[in-house]
Amino acid sequence: MQVGWRELVSLPELGLAGIPAKIDTGARTSSLHADVLDDFQRDGERFVRFAVDWNGMRHTCEAVHVDLRGITSSNGDQQTRFVIKTPLTIGNLNFRAEISLADRSQMQFPMLIGRTALRRRMMVDSGHSWLQSPGNADKGLSRR
Repeated sequence: MQVGWRELVSLPELGLAGIPAKIDTGARTSSLHADVLDDFQRDGERFVRFAVDWNGMRHTCEAVHVDLRGITSSNGDQQTRFVIKTPLTIGNLNFRAEISLADRSQMQFPMLIGRTALRRRMMVDSGHSWLQSPGNADKGLSRR
C-alpha cells in the first residue's frame, strides 16, 4: 500500500477517527498527542487512562499499558513515555500498532506514524498527501 507524507488515520478501539497524522520514516515509534491521567491495574493487567483532545472534544480512553519506554523526542530530549498497542487504520489497512503517548501540542500533527508501523506494510510517497484519505485535502488539512 502506498501512503502520502500525511494521512488520516483511525484508532477504532479508542473511538478516534479521521486523525491527521504525519508519516515519518525518521521516527521509530508512532506517537499520539495525549495527556496521561492514570496508570492502574485491572484483572492483573496494567492499563493507562489518557485524554485525547480531538475535533473540539476531549476523549477519555483506556488501553492496556504495554511498556514504559525511554524515547528520544524530535528535539533530542530523552522522555519516558507510556506505550500502548491498539488497532490502527489507514485507508483499507487495519493492524495493531505500538503507539507512545506524548505531548505533541507544539507539533503540527496530533499523531505521527513511525517506521515500525510502516515496515512491510506501506511505501511512502513523500511527494504526495492524503493518498489513502481521498477528498480530505480540501477540508482545511492541506497545510504544506
